[in-house]
Amino acid sequence: MDIQLRKAEYWQKAVLRNLMELYSYDFSVIEGDDVDEFGLFGYRYLDHYWTEAGRYPYLVKVDGVLVGFVLLREGTYFDQLAEEYPFPPMKVTEFFVLRKYRRKGVGRYVAREVFNRYPRRWEVAQVVNDVEAQAFWRRIIDEYTHGQFEEHFLNDANWHGPVLIFDNSL
Repeated sequence: MDIQLRKAEYWQKAVLRNLMELYSYDFSVIEGDDVDEFGLFGYRYLDHYWTEAGRYPYLVKVDGVLVGFVLLREGTYFDQLAEEYPFPPMKVTEFFVLRKYRRKGVGRYVAREVFNRYPRRWEVAQVVNDVEAQAFWRRIIDEYTHGQFEEHFLNDANWHGPVLIFDNSL
């Protein structure tokens, strides 16, 4: 299986938007979201990935077939830590692999690849009701860090749910 992770170019924004609808559909069971009057969920931050520094959109292909995406953003959920590191911490803001390609190592490969591309402090937050994502990220980060990570539960204006933290810059 040939898994490719490539930074999404501006001309691929519509492709990412389409995949985001599938992601949002999956998430609607957890978050309770509905489509708008045009039949779309929408994602209000998508344009920001091409207009703001510190945001990184990626597309995922398997054997040349588009199967998902990952969106990364510099920043922290912990305001008191913002100035402690030489590079801003990195967050996984959205992560999606089509159901057909799940449990085949695609998500594991993509997660490891993005971690390796950005050596620094990482914060990976999960929605409080998304137990599948929580299990995935705990397993992946535990393997990646050999158990050298922290788990916090936030309940503030920045986030509500678990956040896994590790530093791969050491």
